Amino acid sequence: MSLPDFSFSTTADEVVAAFADRITGKNVLVTGTSINGLGFETARAIAKHANLVIITGYNAERLKLAEDAIKIEHPHANIKPLVLDLSSLAAVRAAAAEVNAYPEPLHVLINNAAALIGPFKLTPDGLESQMAINHFGHFLLTTLLAPKLLASRTQNLTPRVVFLSSGAHALSDVGGQALLDIIEHPSADTYDPGQGYYRSKVANILTTRELAKRAKGALKAYSVHPGAIYTNIMEKEESREYMQSMGILDADGNRPSNPPWEFKTLGQGAATTVVAAFDPRIEDKSGAYLSDCVEGNASLTSQASDPETAEKLWALTENLVGEPFVFP
Repeated sequence: MSLPDFSFSTTADEVVAAFADRITGKNVLVTGTSINGLGFETARAIAKHANLVIITGYNAERLKLAEDAIKIEHPHANIKPLVLDLSSLAAVRAAAAEVNAYPEPLHVLINNAAALIGPFKLTPDGLESQMAINHFGHFLLTTLLAPKLLASRTQNLTPRVVFLSSGAHALSDVGGQALLDIIEHPSADTYDPGQGYYRSKVANILTTRELAKRAKGALKAYSVHPGAIYTNIMEKEESREYMQSMGILDADGNRPSNPPWEFKTLGQGAATTVVAAFDPRIEDKSGAYLSDCVEGNASLTSQASDPETAEKLWALTENLVGEPFVFP
């Protein structure tokens, strides 16, 4: 059967329709699933066919709203809400322990959640908050769930891990050892809200590439650029100043009539994530960066594709989260 070509305008529902047979029977965990966000749209689309979709967030009430909204559209969907605060390593450990106790296997992990782009803030673990949520929390979650993912591997199925990155990684002002130093020693003096975001997206790509290398085919890893999308995170007060500085919001905090880029809908934004999770055509491209539903490695900066930095970041991250990533 020939598969359709995907592009900028492809929606998550269209990707799900194309891969319905591959999604059926699968169990998927998606982080950051508040309504009007990319994670919710991803979970909603996949829930039509998946055996189980685990949705996560740090707010139980918003999780319940997301679960109810998915079930209104897909009454028979199997949705399991999981409270997960990615800004706390202890909370990540607790959530991972809960998932590892589930009787169901885990086939796909989608590290979608993102921090607010706001003022400098340290987490209880002494990590800068954007890097903590976007990078460290997801790294630890992936480390702790890796055995469960690997246990789901069969002759016909290889588990996948997807990291939400961004084309904005190209705006990072540092790479290499300078990036590692900033990550290890966060300081208000070296912090800028936008740069905090860009640097964390570089870290996501480097982590994906190193994970793919270390896995040696036992699981597949992909990073994705979903595109520019208006999501719930842009509505937060803490993010407004940055969004206005980039022209994403106008002086009144509203969407401008002429935004700086061509924006996607939520459905279009989630499409590349679903491709990364299920498209068989990228099975031999583990470590790839995807954009507009296709491989986009050519658009990576040297900062995001340097293997030495990826290896050093991995070691630094293992040390800071206190958990080695061990492959059987």
